[in-house]
Amino acid sequence: MLDRTDRHFRYFLRLISPHLVLFTEMVTANTLKHGNRNHQLAYHPVEHPVVFQLGGSDPELLAQCAGLVEEHGYNEVNLNVGCPSDRVQKGRFGACLMKEPELVAECVSAMRDHVSIPVTVKNRLGVDDCDSYEALSRFIRIVSEAGCNTFYIHARKAWLKGLSPKQNRSIPPLMYDMVYQLAEDFPHLELIINGGITDVDQIKDHLKHVDGVMLGRLLCDHPFILHDIEQQLYSDSAVNQSRRDVLQRYLDYAEQQLGQGVRLQTLMRHILGLFHGQPGARQWRRILSESDDNRLEIARHYLESYDWSSSNTQSGQIA
Repeated sequence: MLDRTDRHFRYFLRLISPHLVLFTEMVTANTLKHGNRNHQLAYHPVEHPVVFQLGGSDPELLAQCAGLVEEHGYNEVNLNVGCPSDRVQKGRFGACLMKEPELVAECVSAMRDHVSIPVTVKNRLGVDDCDSYEALSRFIRIVSEAGCNTFYIHARKAWLKGLSPKQNRSIPPLMYDMVYQLAEDFPHLELIINGGITDVDQIKDHLKHVDGVMLGRLLCDHPFILHDIEQQLYSDSAVNQSRRDVLQRYLDYAEQQLGQGVRLQTLMRHILGLFHGQPGARQWRRILSESDDNRLEIARHYLESYDWSSSNTQSGQIA
């Protein structure tokens, strides 16, 4: 998720879920090669396991960037061929590459030859009128033969013309059955499903058919749902904690990051949804969205002043 899954958001999510596999936002190979490399590759050690997501279509350049990713200690490098924005089309990366499975396979092969960590692919069901199951199956077969064993599949196709990136996240219909069919036809591959998933029951249903579930925008709006997921899917090892526990630890982290020059807004925007569905959630979002420099102190006031004992340990409440 561009402009969302920065290292601070990933740190915040790790506080809630020790089992979650975290992804960076997509970084183009050219940006990583020629930009502020240390900034793009930065992460906190607690983030592991963490995946670096690349965009691009130049096999040699992607291989070089995969090497940088591995050198910095990431657990996996992922090639994004699912992003439908205008910018990625002009740069010949993202969803437009689903029309060129041979090129994607060449990219995967070059990256695999350069690193020992897994090289995976994030894709859609199809793109524009190239949306048949036969075309999707061919894409998976060709790319997997190049050495990709794990696919993260957004269960929608993408329209490169006529729909905005935001519309591409909701208007093309979800077709989970196509992903389920892939799982039957390619049982040797690891398939992770993505798109339109909003609750734990849906996750459980998907796991009857595929190997994993990928969540995106839901975690921006309702990050503490990870607590419920942990309790239900990892009951033997889940940590029972409250919103108060998470908030305390994140505010300590935020204070430390402020001392290192990180902007307050960059840090505080990630916790807007912490009290999703709780009394006082709207007030919480309003306060943290204001532009003054006292938001950290106000957040600590919430932490220290409200009667948390009136709520259950899992949810916590603000009033």
